[in-house]
Amino acid sequence: MNKSYSPGLEGVVAGETAISTVGKKGKGLTYRGYSINDLAAQATFEEVAHLLIHGRLPAREDLLLFSNRLMALRDLPAGLKAVLEQLPGSAHPMDVLRTGCSALGAIEPEGAGADQYRTAERLLASFPSMLLYWYHYAHDGRRITIDSGEESLAGHFLALLHGKAPEELHRRAVDASLILYAEHEFNASTFSARVTASTLSDFHSAVTSAIGTLRGPLHGGANEEAMRLISSFASPDEAERELLAMLARKEKIMGFGHRVYKKMDPRSPIIQKWSLRLSEAAGAMQLYEVSERIEKVMQREKGLFPNLDFYSASAYHLCGIPTTMFTPVFVCARIAGWSAHIIEQRAANRLFRPIADYTGPEPRDYVPVGERG
Repeated sequence: MNKSYSPGLEGVVAGETAISTVGKKGKGLTYRGYSINDLAAQATFEEVAHLLIHGRLPAREDLLLFSNRLMALRDLPAGLKAVLEQLPGSAHPMDVLRTGCSALGAIEPEGAGADQYRTAERLLASFPSMLLYWYHYAHDGRRITIDSGEESLAGHFLALLHGKAPEELHRRAVDASLILYAEHEFNASTFSARVTASTLSDFHSAVTSAIGTLRGPLHGGANEEAMRLISSFASPDEAERELLAMLARKEKIMGFGHRVYKKMDPRSPIIQKWSLRLSEAAGAMQLYEVSERIEKVMQREKGLFPNLDFYSASAYHLCGIPTTMFTPVFVCARIAGWSAHIIEQRAANRLFRPIADYTGPEPRDYVPVGERG
């Protein structure tokens, strides 16, 4: 066995990045040097997306230009709408985004000499439009107008979803969640995007790879599984009783622990506060109280802490977002980080080509089919 082998590439340094730090001693989680706590408390998602994609926090005029470009890029070509209309209502919204991204790449190919920054902005602007155009057409046959009148991506998403201007608290909560989900170094989906980009493939193919990776419950889908768990309990006491039984059966509890963080996910306390604020504002504390009890049981019994996905579940639910859209909202945020990594990979590219330890049979002779027993 190769001594350098690490299952799941855990702890393996697979490249260099100037985009973010995750779990680094003395730094914590930062985006291009800025603390996630400062960004989540003081910035907007548009500021953070500009920081990630263009490498700097925008001045007021730059932010206005950036926001205006995104608003102008929200509409969808007729060919893409036709593709989205063919997808059944039973499709998972992640499959819709995966198909929509790939189709947009065929309709609006990046091509040689294309502006990769414009491609990144186009995807950032259009993902909520793709998702919600399909959602309303597939579920009630309506072809919605993409122009929501909302400046922020968070407001645009909620307005298209609900067909009206969102409550300010909901807009701010979703905006904060987008900042928290925007980037996370060499996680599975980002690494997939970089591997695809390293072959000199197009931008849309790299993002489609990332969406496919985020589709799995061990990565992005954990927030959906967390919501199903939380909503299955009528009270904190029931949650504790049933959770102990699940642990006794050695069932996996989604939304807890992290491959990199060993003591705490620094994003979790931020989204937990938003979950509490939303619960108090709605006068509906059950989901939060059940979540809090589950957190205490998992800490006591397993020494595990909640990750970002756990309290995101109740926060999104309280904003009226369907559970199957939780991971697609993750996509709408993470496209900023994926884009930054694709651009960075292209700037100093080397094809990813790891090796594997072979565990199969030793060399053997071929036996013709007529002589095999």
